[in-house]
Amino acid sequence: MDSTDDLSIGQVVKSRAGRDKGRIFVILEIIDKEHVYVVDGDLRKLDNPKKKKVKHLVVYNTIIQEMKDKIENEVKINNAYIRKILEPFNKSF
Repeated sequence: MDSTDDLSIGQVVKSRAGRDKGRIFVILEIIDKEHVYVVDGDLRKLDNPKKKKVKHLVVYNTIIQEMKDKIENEVKINNAYIRKILEPFNKSF
């Protein structure tokens, strides 16, 4: 996948390249056709999201709807919330 057309805010992804290879993230923002901002609440926090090329991500079909709704409605979320929702994915992937 080299385009953000099928991606959504709140979608779970895994890094396949870079220093963070193998880490699970969630999409915070779609920047353009090739780039997204990802966070994991630990290494990459909400105040400093990682800009990643889509081609460097393994995209899972899981979208965390609760987080997506909070971001779209501009409800404040914190890093502990991100870590909590990604915890089951870190154990299973």
